[in-house]
Amino acid sequence: MISDSLSVAVCEVASQAGQVILEIYDQAYEVIEKADGSPVTVADHRAHDLISEQLAPLLPGTPLLSEESAEISYQQRADWLRFWLVDPLDGTKEFIKRNGEFTVNIALVENNLPIMGVIYVPVSGDLYFGLTSEKKAYKINTVTFSEDLLGKAEELNGAVGASTVKKVIGSRSHFSSATKKYIEEIRQSGEEVVFVSVGSSLKFCFLAEGKASIYPRFSPTMEWDTCAGDAICSAVGLKVIDAETKKRLVYNKKELVNPSFIVN
Repeated sequence: MISDSLSVAVCEVASQAGQVILEIYDQAYEVIEKADGSPVTVADHRAHDLISEQLAPLLPGTPLLSEESAEISYQQRADWLRFWLVDPLDGTKEFIKRNGEFTVNIALVENNLPIMGVIYVPVSGDLYFGLTSEKKAYKINTVTFSEDLLGKAEELNGAVGASTVKKVIGSRSHFSSATKKYIEEIRQSGEEVVFVSVGSSLKFCFLAEGKASIYPRFSPTMEWDTCAGDAICSAVGLKVIDAETKKRLVYNKKELVNPSFIVN
């Protein structure tokens, strides 16, 4: 059981990381290209440092895996039963474009599955939080941190509502030919489709809010990109599954790249 005090503390850490990111957002900063071709900025590193420092005392001895500490070997982490999985700045491309569609992702993983997920949107101030064990997820804006945080938040249920249109959500920066083909197959089955594009883990948040009905992803993602959103969507009863095997996504694999997946 995750206590309310721990839940609130993790939400506050995500918000603090978001404030660090916003301090850099409108400044001039250097963009560095990592070995895989993806960009990284000082905002990524500063958010990582803050999150690592602030999470450490919340669950003493619990290791942390972050996009900015991905060099931790599988041999070191293979026996982790519980760990933090973090993307300190998800949507760095959107951050660089200054379109506001970037997030802070913090997840707690136990036995290879997410049990808690927090996603904070620095520009809007929206915070999403989910607990899979309690099957509850929430959204709150302009967070006041108190033990009654969740009591003040809007509970999410993932319900799209009655509609003849299937809302397919996908990446703003990584739209693939496979996704296009998937959408066309839905249309050919007779359903009307609207495609909604948005950056970062906001796609999971939109699903949990009922703003979209399905998220097919056929281009590469990493575990830290999806884990917090996976927890939030799973908490409202949505399924996050391997597109090929139809099995549940799992975390702390030897290779940290996710398979193609579908959320609905």
